[in-house]
Amino acid sequence: MRYIDPELLKRVNTWLTPTFDQDTKDYIKNLIALEPTELNESFYKDLEFGTGGMRGVMGIGTNRINKYTLGKNTQGISNYMHQVFPAENLKVAIAFDCRHNSKSLAKIVADVFSANNIKVYLFEDLRPTPELSFALKHLNCHCGIVLTASHNPPEYNGYKVYWQDGGQLVPPQDKNIIEVINNLDYSEIKFESNPELIEYIGEDVDNVFIDASVKNGSFDTPQEAKDKLNVVFTSLHGTSITTIPETFKRAGYKNVHIVEEQREPNGDFPTVKSPNPEEPEALKMALELAEKVNGDIVIGTDPDSDRVGIAVRGLNNEMLLLNGNQTMVMMTNFLLNQWKNNNKINNNQFIGSTIVSTPMMSVLADAFKVECKIGLTGFKWIAKMIKDFPNQDFIGGGEESFGYMVGDFVRDKDAVTSALLACEIAAQAKAKGSSFYKELIKLYTEHGLYKERLISMTKKGIEGAQEIKQMMIDARNNPLQMVNGSKVVRIEDYQLSEAKNIIDNTSKVLDIPKSNVLIYYTEDGSKIALRPSGTEPKIKFYISVNTTLDNVSAFEVTEQKLESQIDAIIKDMQLN
Repeated sequence: MRYIDPELLKRVNTWLTPTFDQDTKDYIKNLIALEPTELNESFYKDLEFGTGGMRGVMGIGTNRINKYTLGKNTQGISNYMHQVFPAENLKVAIAFDCRHNSKSLAKIVADVFSANNIKVYLFEDLRPTPELSFALKHLNCHCGIVLTASHNPPEYNGYKVYWQDGGQLVPPQDKNIIEVINNLDYSEIKFESNPELIEYIGEDVDNVFIDASVKNGSFDTPQEAKDKLNVVFTSLHGTSITTIPETFKRAGYKNVHIVEEQREPNGDFPTVKSPNPEEPEALKMALELAEKVNGDIVIGTDPDSDRVGIAVRGLNNEMLLLNGNQTMVMMTNFLLNQWKNNNKINNNQFIGSTIVSTPMMSVLADAFKVECKIGLTGFKWIAKMIKDFPNQDFIGGGEESFGYMVGDFVRDKDAVTSALLACEIAAQAKAKGSSFYKELIKLYTEHGLYKERLISMTKKGIEGAQEIKQMMIDARNNPLQMVNGSKVVRIEDYQLSEAKNIIDNTSKVLDIPKSNVLIYYTEDGSKIALRPSGTEPKIKFYISVNTTLDNVSAFEVTEQKLESQIDAIIKDMQLN
């Protein structure tokens, strides 16, 4: 037998005990004999919860998504729920997306909950993640689970956990639950289902959710304006096909062209390299359809329908892909104006954003005299803001990674309501002789032109994880002093909870949970953030620059100057 590290062998041998089924044991024995590298990748660590729950490659082992790793999670959550709600009739809601094995894994999760005397509401078929967040609150559940790996590659699946407020797990529940899970033995998982405690849900919840999306995402747009808006929509083989077309219909949008080749849910995502609306290639077929039908706006969503990508007509009538920051500021500005026009702003409102998103969100908040709360990456932190400040009105919030949330009826990023909101903005703009893009430029003339770009470096496997770790260590040990000729004036280290002013050598404590993020601010107003992804094998660099924009006619030249500034920063930091 090949040499296997003793610690790894100990982990592997656990999976060769009678607790595990014969197919699993046979597969592991084959890995031991023939695939030592895969054996190591599968068992060298336990899958961990990141910014968007737990995601990983499907397969056998502690570092893989399978019935045992998810069963252990579910057993731990069941035990914890019985601890914290000892006198209550416990209830959970479970949804799943289009990925391979999502439906069968969802049923396994439902079986474990029911075996622990917990009532389960299980969606009969695939549904969007925001609908799960809504259903959890609608059905007065204690917990919710979504089986999804969002926009990760086809070989991935995942497990998102939601709590009573409809938001994803945050402190202190997350650490308490993880501790319970880690102290469990696989032999303690109760897989034997209690069918009497599993109730299938579907159209009944769909109708309430869609009506709520229409109510929260519609803003007095005249029917004539809706009739004149030409919409192209793609679900990218994902779950949004179950709700977004009907949401558009109920809201009064009739001219909706669906990319038929991408309508059918399919975990292989056969027409795209990546089912991620952040990637321009993902919307290629939708953009082609928009040219054929003279579309005004293109909308695409990721597999679990929490992210939304948008393209609109530019100044030269060409289709332009917006980034998440541009979409976010447009949606936020629109909502703020709705609240202002209805005399609802009274110093008790807030919007939400994240530390790696555009600084323009704070500028907008100041202009409308509302607060901008800023949290860590991940919508669970925006949901936590709503939970922590129940006496304040939450208007809307987003993050640069193509996520937005309208109001608080859903407590996670919501591509369904956001897609409708984007149509409302576009329809109203077109009706007054403007456009979505022209209104964005007008916004820049009022508040400054902000330009952002994301650079992602993929580093897979054990070596990749170590490389990312070392890159962050090096950045901390040897912090940048200059970026593209501009002096670094402030460094925020969220792992140390420290904001250091380089000019006067003073420090302040960052009142935000610890996270492995480092942000540089320079003398010329540039902002560069470094952050390992919590859901993918990537390290991400978020670059933001800005300047004033005197008038609309100067937009293209000014924008190009900022693009060139970002190019220079990338070259200076050797990120290309």
